[in-house]
Parts: sequence; C-alpha cells; structure tokens
Amino acid sequence: MQQHVQSEVPTIDKTASSRVLSIDARRGFDMFWIMGADTLVKKLLALVPATTFAGASTAWVAGLAEQFEHVEWEGFRFYDLIFPLFLMLVGCSIPFSLNKLGESKPRIYMRILRRTFLLVLMGLIYNGIQNFDWDQLRWMGVLQRIGICYGIAALLAVHIGPRGLFAVWVAILLGYWGILTWVPVPGGTAGDLTPAGNLSGYLDRTLLPGKILEKYYGYGDNEGLLSTIPAVATVLLGIGAGRWLQSGYSKLEKASGLMALGAALVILGTFWGNYFPIIKNLWTSSFVLVAGGWSLMLLSVFYGVIDGLGFRGWAWLWIVIGANAITIYMLQRIVPFGKISEFFLKGIANLEYVDRDIVLLAGALVCKCTLLIVMYKKRMFLRL
Repeated sequence: MQQHVQSEVPTIDKTASSRVLSIDARRGFDMFWIMGADTLVKKLLALVPATTFAGASTAWVAGLAEQFEHVEWEGFRFYDLIFPLFLMLVGCSIPFSLNKLGESKPRIYMRILRRTFLLVLMGLIYNGIQNFDWDQLRWMGVLQRIGICYGIAALLAVHIGPRGLFAVWVAILLGYWGILTWVPVPGGTAGDLTPAGNLSGYLDRTLLPGKILEKYYGYGDNEGLLSTIPAVATVLLGIGAGRWLQSGYSKLEKASGLMALGAALVILGTFWGNYFPIIKNLWTSSFVLVAGGWSLMLLSVFYGVIDGLGFRGWAWLWIVIGANAITIYMLQRIVPFGKISEFFLKGIANLEYVDRDIVLLAGALVCKCTLLIVMYKKRMFLRL
C-alpha cells in the first residue's frame, strides 16, 4: 500500500533542465512592450476617431490606451504588470537553472553571486555610474532589483524546501504590511501611504545616495530599499511556479493549476487592497498578489498553448526576444535605434498623410527585432 501511494505522488523531474519555451515566450511578450510597442500602440489608438462610420462611440479606445500607462499611484493597469511579470519569470527559471548546476554547493553559490553581481553592475552602468556624477546617479533601478531579488530568492531556494519557501513568502507579505501600517515616519503618522508620507520613500530619501528622480514619484525610488523586500516575494512565487512546471503532473493539470492559483491570488489581492492599497511604487503586498495572480494566469495560457498543445509558431518572435531579454534591455540604452530608424525611413516618415512618429517608432522596433532574430539564429545569447 505504501509503495502504491508513493508511485502516485508527482515528484520533481531532476532531468527537466531544458528550456521551457513558454517561459521564453512570456518573457519576450513582456519585453516586447518595453522595446517600444507600448508607445506605438498608444500612437495607433490615438488615430481612432471619436466615432466610427456607423456613428458608434469609440470611447473604449481611450480606456484601452490608458492600460499602456502606469497608474499614477493607487490602482492597477496592464502596464503595471510588466515588471512584476518579468520578476516572476526570473523566479520561474531558477529551479531549471539550479538543476543544470548539479549538487555542487560551491558551484551553485558562485553562479548565484556572479549573476547577482553582474545584474547589479549592469544596472549601475545603465544608470550612468561610468560618468562619475555621483550627485545625479540613481543607485537603484530595474536591473539592480532583479539582481538583488534573484540572489536572495535563489539562495533561499537552495536551502529551503517548498513549505519553507511558502512560509517565507507569507512572512514577507504580512511583515511588509505590518511595517508600512504600524511603523510611522519620524514626525509622521503610521499607515500613511501617500507619496510624500510613506515609510519606504522616507528611507530612500534618508539612506540612498545620489538622486531621487522626479519621474519615479519624486519622494522615493520606485525600486527603492524597503520595497525590494516584497519584490523578493514576487520572485519566490515564480520559484513555486517553476517547481510546479517541473512536477510529474500532466501539462493540462499544470496549466489548470496555474490558472486556478492565479485567479485566487487576484481575488485575494483585490480584497486585501481595500485595507492595504494596491500601489506599484511601494510594491505593496496586495500588489504582489494581484500582479502575481495575473502573471500566473498569463503563464498558464502560454504554457498550455505552447508546451501543452505544441502551438509554437504564433509566439516565435516572442521566444526570440525572450531568449535575449536582458541583452536588448541594455542595448536600448547604448544603441541609437531611433536614429537608425530615422536614417532609413526619414523620407517615408516625411510623406504627406503619413504619421511620422508611428513610422519611426515602428522602424526602431523592427530594428530591435531584426537584431534579436539574427542573434537567435546564430545562437548568440547573453549568459550571466
């Protein structure tokens, strides 16, 4: 009887170290918008007239365009999903990458520390540390947060099992809620979650050297110190998803499980948002749940269609982008794709009845995609 029970319990497949294409595709889907597709879509939507030829209202177009902009403070839109979705995928890839490294702890530690260091260094270069303008330097950023969260979550995954990671995940969410709710800013009020009065922003202003940029809400960094802690919980959620994809369950069960859990997290996070508001800039615990839930549901769709049903052709470009996501993120900072687009398309862009911005934005996006396609075909990948 004991042997029969054990045979029915799905286990981690230790040989499952190959790339899961749906992870690459969803990472590429995420990066596609960061590459400029968001601005292009907004420009295209702006061309839609107020009414159609049949006199029907197209007011919904404005609402759709709004989804490609971040919420100013409290709330949630599609574009607020972009970064947490990427962070969750970082966590989702960790179980697969750890499998490739075998059982050697020193090798695993060196890989984690090296990747963490390189991501943080690339983030600082992206922000301009090489200019030595310390007063204007933004020390935190997207790649820095990815590196720090990856390093902490990966080390936890090496030493703690699934139940322990779940306990840490819950502790982070509840602990962060408690800190922001009951710890007041000096001279302020406990539970103040306004841009000027929140504890996370106060710590950024007090402890971070360099410059707090106005575009990141001005009173703190939206990838700041304290808010990085709940961002680790986003990566831990991804680790759980990655281990689920490695399990012995059928692909249908895996996709269904991701969808069900994602929906449950969105509902729970939305409810919690009534008491602990959904604020991306602070990465509140309710935001972790809502963004994580939508991320899991998107992964469910991509995994079910690509890895489950085997329909891959429709997502080929996203797979290509996802395989070199960090590469194109950095290259956008270095390579003047906009000027390249203008060099080749200036004549077309200046034609009458042609929207110049749309032509040049589309051209820059095509340049980026073309470069990534060439790199993919030549098997050129940035490995950290």
